[in-house]
Amino acid sequence: MVNWAHESILVTGGTGSFGKKFVEVMLRHYHPHRLVVFSRDELKQHEMRTSGFDDPSLRYFLGDVRDVDRLRRAFAGVTAVVHAAALKQVPACEYNPFEAIQTNIMGGRNVIDAAIDQGVRRILALSTDKAVNPINLYGATKLCAEKMFVQANAYAGKKETRFSCARYGNVVGSRGSVIPIFLEQRRRGKITITDPRMTRFWLTLEQGVRFVIHCIEQMHGGEIFVPKIPSMRLVDLAETIAPGCEVEYIGIRPGEKLHEVLVSDDESRHALVTEGMYIIQPVHPWWKSENWTNAKPLPEGFRYSSDTNENWLTRRELEELVAPEAKAAEAVPASA
Repeated sequence: MVNWAHESILVTGGTGSFGKKFVEVMLRHYHPHRLVVFSRDELKQHEMRTSGFDDPSLRYFLGDVRDVDRLRRAFAGVTAVVHAAALKQVPACEYNPFEAIQTNIMGGRNVIDAAIDQGVRRILALSTDKAVNPINLYGATKLCAEKMFVQANAYAGKKETRFSCARYGNVVGSRGSVIPIFLEQRRRGKITITDPRMTRFWLTLEQGVRFVIHCIEQMHGGEIFVPKIPSMRLVDLAETIAPGCEVEYIGIRPGEKLHEVLVSDDESRHALVTEGMYIIQPVHPWWKSENWTNAKPLPEGFRYSSDTNENWLTRRELEELVAPEAKAAEAVPASA
């Protein structure tokens, strides 16, 4: 187990939705020796500090994951890194592929190189369901990043540096969430949905952060961790947010799937299941099969998909998830 009080932790993309929640949870419950927010936007760091994220253990470090020298400087004395920095808006990545590759792939390589050079012990990279059988560039870059972070354990060699990934689905309250869009559309009386059959995995920012912390505590290096989380139907979410509103179906957008997959049937052949999560093991000679003796193999042909998931959000659970964002939206004047 990790004694967080002795750890110096750095989170890349620390001013983003995940980063802010991660810092909040760390300061509230784990009290690390040092906590570094690494991001490239000085205004967001200033706004984060002045909004209450100000603690003796907290440091704000300006830098970009595209700059490996800056990462080396930032990683000095750091014992654990959560790599959350990414370009993740699907349309923006499609339109700016070189930029997505520079940040999501080459930035990941820089994190790996700097972590090994500076002797960081544990690095957990955030991934997404879109990395499984990707059909858009964002998903493809995250698939590449997963492959790099898993194989980085071989590059680390005999050093203590270990790399793993956490892969999960759509996050309530994150930037790009569909909930704010539905809330804004509700004011106009019409909700747009791409396809009535569409399903998605769903979890809260708090759940995502708790899962990442749990993975850091448990990781051996090389795993892709996948949480057991519920699915929901977009039409159910729209009806929960805007009951009685007109619904317009506009068709699936480029790079979008009807359903998302978190563990493919090919991956399940070398994956394990334990309480609360699945563990995709690396298929490399350096992996030790005795690392997860308390976990069980998955059945033949298993596939963890949002449309065949056994766990579905109820209407009441959807209402509870939506309530905080709905309350926040009510305090904001309607846009012109």
